[in-house]
Amino acid sequence: MRTATIKRKTKETDIEVTVNLDGAGVSTVSTGIGFFDHMLDLLARHSRIDITVKADGDLHVDYHHTTEDVGIALGQAVKQALGNMAGITRYASIHMPMDETLSRIVIDISGRPVLVFKVEFPRDKIGEFDTELVREWFNAFAMNAGVTLHVETLYGENSHHISESCFKGLARALRTAVAIDPRAQGEVPSTKGQLGG
Repeated sequence: MRTATIKRKTKETDIEVTVNLDGAGVSTVSTGIGFFDHMLDLLARHSRIDITVKADGDLHVDYHHTTEDVGIALGQAVKQALGNMAGITRYASIHMPMDETLSRIVIDISGRPVLVFKVEFPRDKIGEFDTELVREWFNAFAMNAGVTLHVETLYGENSHHISESCFKGLARALRTAVAIDPRAQGEVPSTKGQLGG
């Protein structure tokens, strides 16, 4: 079973995340941030990764610490669940429409953390959620999952749709990239014989 649980506790947040890469897309998410919970639910459903997130954070300050720290913990959980990455498909690319919005998400489970994020939001907030935190989450996730991740919104007008296309696009890319390639079971998909370094 490709599963992992990560616990992260700081003076700002107390977080526990569990993932099952071979799940059914079931999510149990509670961060205290309604919009963020919605994005994480989408991530689970469309990646088919079971995700459990329980986060208590300093929401009286703002949503930054909770959003970023969940990204850190979720990235670490995915990396741990992947193990030595033997047999994975590794690469994936997706164009994700969401009404008038179209985003392109490309992932390489390389072991080399890189984020290229070319997304602009027409509004500063989605409800009470700062749109700049979408990038913070993607950065925290990519750095801690050890993935190369390119996220670009090609066009869009609605900030909610833009965010949703990014999260759904990541979900579908992850679904493909973490899947076991039946033609390469047991092989690490790299000419180096290992991923990450």
